[in-house]
Amino acid sequence: MTQVLDKPVRTAPAAPDGAAERTARRKALLEWVAIHSLGVAAALFFVLPFVFVFLTSLMSDTQALSRDLIPHTWEWGNYRKVFDTPGFLTWWKNTLFYAGLGTVLTVVSSIPVAYALAKFRFRGRNLAMMLVISMMMLPPQVIIIPMYLFWAKQLDLSGTLWPLIIPMAFGDAFSIFLLRQFLMTIPNEYLDAARVDGCGDLRTLLKVVLPMARPGIAAVALFQFFYAWNDYFGPQIYASENAGAWTLSYGLESFKGMHHTDWNLTMAATVLVMAPVILVFFFAQKAFVEGVTLTGVKG
Repeated sequence: MTQVLDKPVRTAPAAPDGAAERTARRKALLEWVAIHSLGVAAALFFVLPFVFVFLTSLMSDTQALSRDLIPHTWEWGNYRKVFDTPGFLTWWKNTLFYAGLGTVLTVVSSIPVAYALAKFRFRGRNLAMMLVISMMMLPPQVIIIPMYLFWAKQLDLSGTLWPLIIPMAFGDAFSIFLLRQFLMTIPNEYLDAARVDGCGDLRTLLKVVLPMARPGIAAVALFQFFYAWNDYFGPQIYASENAGAWTLSYGLESFKGMHHTDWNLTMAATVLVMAPVILVFFFAQKAFVEGVTLTGVKG
């Protein structure tokens, strides 16, 4: 009879808790550096051009033509010189009028159409939606000649911004599409409850839908405001013959021609043109991002 002896099983010694913790911390640190380094690189890629423009705008006339990156003396008076340029303040007022009034008209006219396409059931709704999408795909350059003949020859509105502002009172295809996509996310139960309480369609829109659609409305308003503020093609077509109706985007080209060697003044004017858009987006970015995210619009 043989006796079988159990041999002890050898196991690898466990790593100390301190070493495992240090390894985990090192891994987490490397991941943090990898992620944030890409973010910092992307941020610098977008921020450095604005920093360059701002620093150049504060240089003297001679230093702006050199390779220096930091101003020797901070010439804040360059901005006063830009405002003292004949016509610059008028361009500013025209741009504010065009962007502000155009944004209000676009939002007010697009909300009812988007509400009908999102919540009403009627014959031809899909066809109407296809027409809206097709209008988004139509470049404005395709219809610019008949539109110009209509506004300039028939209504004699050339030399003004009204040919650009009046059409905004009849809705915008992209704004309608964006609002429609947002309104689709609002549950129909809220609308049914409002109708049970005696609200009509208009009151339901004003009292129930609009408060819930604020992020989408903010996104549409910002898109339209940025478009009108930066619009160069429209003012060039309709207002180029009247310097009193120029906007900042078009007037900046004339300003650059007058000061083609004064890069500090040109950069100062560029900063003054960009500043309102940057400030508006900075204070409204939360509503803008929320509205764009909920509508599913990217890019």
